[in-house]
Parts: sequence; structure tokens; C-alpha cells
Amino acid sequence: MGWNRWYSLKSYLRSSLWAVPLMAVAIYAVVKPLTEMLGRWMIRQAILDPKTGFLGLSMTGARSLLGDIVSADLGFLVFTFGSLLVAIQVAGGQYTPRIIATTLLRDNVIRTISGLFVFTMLFADRTLGWMGENEVHQLQVFIAAIFGFASVVAFLFLIDYAAKSLRPVSLVARVGKHGMAVIESVYPAPTSGATIPLESDKERGVPNRIVLHRGESGIVLAVNLERLVAKARRTDSVIEFVPQVGDFVAVGEPMFYLYGNSGAIDEERLRTLVAFGTERTMEQDPMFAFRILVDIALKALSAAINDPTTAVLAIDQVHRLLRVVGQRSLHIEEIVDRSGQVRVILRTPNWEDFVHLSFREIRQYGAGSIQIARRLRAAIENLVQCLPEHRHDALRVELALLDRTIVSMFSFPEDLALARIPDSQGLGGSATSTTHD
Repeated sequence: MGWNRWYSLKSYLRSSLWAVPLMAVAIYAVVKPLTEMLGRWMIRQAILDPKTGFLGLSMTGARSLLGDIVSADLGFLVFTFGSLLVAIQVAGGQYTPRIIATTLLRDNVIRTISGLFVFTMLFADRTLGWMGENEVHQLQVFIAAIFGFASVVAFLFLIDYAAKSLRPVSLVARVGKHGMAVIESVYPAPTSGATIPLESDKERGVPNRIVLHRGESGIVLAVNLERLVAKARRTDSVIEFVPQVGDFVAVGEPMFYLYGNSGAIDEERLRTLVAFGTERTMEQDPMFAFRILVDIALKALSAAINDPTTAVLAIDQVHRLLRVVGQRSLHIEEIVDRSGQVRVILRTPNWEDFVHLSFREIRQYGAGSIQIARRLRAAIENLVQCLPEHRHDALRVELALLDRTIVSMFSFPEDLALARIPDSQGLGGSATSTTHD
């Protein structure tokens, strides 16, 4: 299996609810025979009395207990997946559909508890069917009772967890947390303040070879940069990856430009170093975290929902991520090998791209709300104070656009004066408040 297929498979499994319950079935298939062997051995050694044992249950009591456990776990599973479907519909309609695969379906707490329900139900059902007419398998009943109790506790915890995790503040915080991890992995170096001159297309000249995309059209999920650099170094060539991570690439579009000794590169092996999918993910795409947060803000500002406070929560996380991005070096287009030779060219978003995505659409749709105008101003002014000088120009442009927009929005001078006050809470906070991580 090539790297791209393996990566796509892992990405798919991470966003699949059935993966962990299926693993629970596999664990059950291993654990159940072992517990049966242990129970028989303990009976033979007279350690365990099948009539009294741990619980001292009769055949009728054991069968009743196991039946209750099976029924309860089956009900827990039905309730869990039914509630999750409702939660997905609500989240997709009220926030953004892009939050489903990136957040809800990748929640390991929900997946693990579902696996516990499946394991307990199968274990108790097998124990119930394995017991004979006069023999109570006390060890297996005892283990089933423990897992049954754990299932009840887990179900109560799941209700509380799901209710809290579906709140707007919890969802945007989780997106912000994932976005922070991606930013730190994609842009590990701090900014130096100097602009690194990149080799222009004219200096590189016309590519010696163009590798087109084959197979199926899709969105670029990730690129194996380490192997690309190694391949370019072995063949003494330069490999330019044409699209960005997150771009949609149709069949027949250019995927690689090859410079230098391009004839030594195998096209098929080169294509296996790029993973495609049907939906963007955040693994190598820091822009996608901003896209999700902005979409949540835009949906909250729509006339159908009209919830500017949720939009403020999204702006909080955008502000937090921008402060981190602004302190990182974004010039990683030219990737060098250990000798300092340029081997791979990978285009990534620059600072202006992040700023435009973070503020333009929210300003266009939300500047008519005093709450949004004040929160945007507080974010921009705080970024100007905290980030290096070379990040300020793009921010000052956004601040000037915000001023011009609110002048056109508010006809009353009192409202205009209020909208010009920076407020990290949107409306109701101190006029001198600032936002801190």
C-alpha cells in the first residue's frame, strides 16, 4: 500500500464512528475465550465454587442479571447513536457542516464509550448463552457485572459530556485547539522579521517535466515532504508541488513541476506521496481551522440564526490563532536538504492570506452589529500591539476597512461612537480591555 492510500485510510478511520466498536468486537473475541479458560481452571483447582463464587448468584439470578446487562447496553447503543445523529444535524445546521467530520466524528470519548457498550453487550450475551442447566459461570458473570456497572456510569457521563461538548464555546474551543496543534507542526520556527527572497519562476526557468494528476479528482489532504526531499536529493533535482494543501485537483491538472535531472524520477511513485480525499482535514492545513471558525461566525450572523454572541466566540479563537501564526515564520516555500540545497518547493499561505480569511467576511456580514464591530477592533488592535512590526501593515488595512464600514452602517453618531470602542467581549466589557491567551 502506498503512502497516500495509507494516509487516506488513517484519516478515514479517525473520522469513522464504527472503527472503535469494531475494535471492541475484536477485543471481545480474544478476551472471552481467555476468561472461559481461566474460569474452568479455577473450578478445577477448587478456587471458585460455581454455586457460590464471587456473587453467590443462583442460575435464575445470573440469567436475570446478564439479561438486564444485554438489554441495557443495547438501549445505550441505540440512544447514543440516535442522539449523535440529532447532534450532527443540529451542528451542521446551526454551526457549519465542516465541523462534523473534523470534530464530532473524531471524538474519542464518544467512540470509546460506544466500544465499551458493544464489548459489554457481546460479553454478557455470550456468558448467558454459555451457561448450562445447573452451572453458573461465576467468574464470567462477575466480569460482566463489572462491565455492566461501568457501562451505566459511562452512559451517565456521556449524557453530561455530549450536552457540554455541543455548546458553541466548546465546539469553537476544540477547533481552536486542533488549529493550534497544526500551526505549531506546519510552522515550527519563530519569525525573524526578515523577508526571505524566493527563487522566482523566471530564475528556475521552464520545468523540464510536468507530472499530471491521475486517478480520481479530489482535495489535497497531505504531502509527504520528507520523502519528496529524499527523492529530489537522490536524483539531484528540484520538485515543485503545484497546488496547495486543501486545493481541489482535477484529473489531468499539473501536480508537480520537475527541474534538473527529472528523467530519473518515477511518476507513479511520486504520485503516491500525495494523499487525496473528499473533504479537507486539519492535519497539514492550518487554513482549514480558520475556515471552520469563520464559517461558524458567518452562520451565527445570518438572518436565520442571528446570534452575534456565538460569532464573538469564534472571533476569540481566530484572534488566538492569529497571534500564534503572526509569531511564526511562514516562509517555508523552499525546503532544503541537509546540505542546504533547495529540493522541494511547496506553496503555503502567507500572513496576508490568514488576515484576509480571518476578518474580511466577518466584517462584511457582521459590521452592522455593534458587538461584532467592537470585537473585531479589539482583536486587530491587540494583534498590532503584540505582533512584530512587519505584521502590522495587513492589520492596519483591516482596521481602516472596519472604520469605513461602520461609518456606512450607523447613521446615529451615538451608535457610531459606541461601535468604535474596542471590546474583547463585544459588548459589555471594559473599553480598555484586551484579550490575552
